[in-house]
Amino acid sequence: MAATNFAAENGGGVRTTVRRLASVFKLRIGVAIALSALAGLVVTPGPAPSVWQILVVALAVILSSASAGAYNHYAEADLDARMTRTRNRPFVTGTYRAGPLWLLSIFLLLAVAVAGAGLVVNAWVALYVFLGAFVYGIVYTVWLKRRTWLNIVVGGLSGSFAVLAGAAAVDPALGPAPILLAVVLFLWTPPHFWSLAMALREDYAAAGVPMLPVVVGDARAARAILLNTALLVGASILPFFFGLGWIYLAGAISGGGLFLWKSVALVREPGRPRAMANFHASLAQLGLLLLAAMLDRWLLS
Repeated sequence: MAATNFAAENGGGVRTTVRRLASVFKLRIGVAIALSALAGLVVTPGPAPSVWQILVVALAVILSSASAGAYNHYAEADLDARMTRTRNRPFVTGTYRAGPLWLLSIFLLLAVAVAGAGLVVNAWVALYVFLGAFVYGIVYTVWLKRRTWLNIVVGGLSGSFAVLAGAAAVDPALGPAPILLAVVLFLWTPPHFWSLAMALREDYAAAGVPMLPVVVGDARAARAILLNTALLVGASILPFFFGLGWIYLAGAISGGGLFLWKSVALVREPGRPRAMANFHASLAQLGLLLLAAMLDRWLLS
């Protein structure tokens, strides 16, 4: 792959190269997105796909997420250079040189992901895998991020499509449980990312990116985060009434309660410390929710 060639040309040990590539392809996000897809698969009633098909769904989602993440790095090198958090990324420092080989590698990753999902599972899975990458790589990164505070609201659809990809592997018709879980992922993204944007508000302001805390200030952004978190927690309980059991409900209530508690604290004291605490609470909430959804099906079905 071109990325590997670039890494070799620029030197560095194996561990350094692996860390760079993991950062460029945003593999941690990819794993989280794959878990969302698996949760969508597990909560969908119907005959379970084969182990091979499940592995292909997970890998396709990771690869499509990696392609979108790499394109995000590629397209935003100018923004990253103006932010303290991102100014050492490889495309900013020149460790990796932006060019047609990178674009080809990114396209091939997505093509392999979509084709694999379509050939091994079905066309609906392939479509949702593609849409997840398209929303993050093009709609969010290219069309919206530099223009409007709604960027991350629309960008939240990327995680939702991962859930639908997993669900479509079982039943392309999509029942209420996976659709509601997709809505939960959509509602989760804004308060999660706005909390990080509040903690890094000066960075985003310096880069000219209109994240909500930059546009309206910390106090108003904190209230928007709390409102969105309340909607998220309410939506996260609904799958209990459409087939999921008490393990899922316990995860939704405990994780949602933590996120709400931290969001209330953020409204009372807007600023970086509370915003980072809320950001971490959002990760805990999503992790508990996805784990509870999968355990609920595995242990109670």
